[in-house]
Amino acid sequence: MGKTILVTGGAGYIGSHTVLQCLLGGFSTVVVDNLDNSSEVAIDRVRELAGDSGKNLSFHKIDLRDKPALEKLFTSTKFEAVIHFAGLKAVGESVQKPLLYYNNNIVGTITLLEVMAAHGCKKIVFSSSATVYGWPKVVPCTEEFPLAAANPYGRTKLYIEEICRDIYRSDSEWKIILLRYFNPVGAHRSGYIGEDPHGIPNNLMPFVQQVAVGRRPALTVFGNDYNTKDGTGVRDYVHVDDLAHGHIAALNKLEAPSIGCEVYNLGTGKGTSVLEMVAAFEKASGKKIPLVIAGRRPGDAEVVYASTDKAERELNWKAKYNIDDMCRDQWNWASKNPYGYAPHANSD
Repeated sequence: MGKTILVTGGAGYIGSHTVLQCLLGGFSTVVVDNLDNSSEVAIDRVRELAGDSGKNLSFHKIDLRDKPALEKLFTSTKFEAVIHFAGLKAVGESVQKPLLYYNNNIVGTITLLEVMAAHGCKKIVFSSSATVYGWPKVVPCTEEFPLAAANPYGRTKLYIEEICRDIYRSDSEWKIILLRYFNPVGAHRSGYIGEDPHGIPNNLMPFVQQVAVGRRPALTVFGNDYNTKDGTGVRDYVHVDDLAHGHIAALNKLEAPSIGCEVYNLGTGKGTSVLEMVAAFEKASGKKIPLVIAGRRPGDAEVVYASTDKAERELNWKAKYNIDDMCRDQWNWASKNPYGYAPHANSD
């Protein structure tokens, strides 16, 4: 059996897709998740999709702030490395409930890092975000851009990055990779796992998907007067399976002697507007998506997309799926699972 990896937040959207790739890549994988915004059904489905490797997956319902539970886990299992996804991620909610976000995301991460250090596990891949670039003045965003978060959620990502840089400076035994993802979309091509946010989705694609399956009447487009080709905001959408492979590339990179604390963008390097994405989804699904145009949302940037040169050069990683692939796989998941992991309509 291969090395054992701990994945925090492994029942979530990106986490579940990455756990599958870890298993297929020969890693034994232990998932901890408090199931606050995820479902254990995702873990069961990943186990099935992994075939024979599914036996190398175990799950523990643990909140990272529960230090005794984490201590117990690290005492019983020797982990080669940690991939850390666990965290609350709704921008709007973070503005309403900043202390919840700081407590969950930052205290949870500090507790994890303390337990890792105590048990001599000093390799981590952290799930950061392009939100740390704030409102970039130029694009594409390179890893050297000045950092500025526009909301409490973004600040939790930025502060955790700074904590990681500080612990590496204090102890060079740490090997840390910070992955700044842009806008993850799509689903595993089986349509068996995908994104299933609780409540009203914050991101474009799950919202579009819920309109397409009849769960919501229309998509609200926030701002059609931006200085872009069609007036709507432009983002770098990246297929979740490409992201999952990016995490495997990062895990492998942790073995390199030269790694200290490194940061990599994971995106496609291409910008797509809201209306272009809606058109691609309409084409993939054969459904018309009714639109309601609203004012700009405070804090939304106009155009954000990645420079992916560093990840290509140093991780040997490049996104291979385009927006048509993303929409095809998103619709396959949505049409097979209109209510996500819940069996029927009472999930809203």
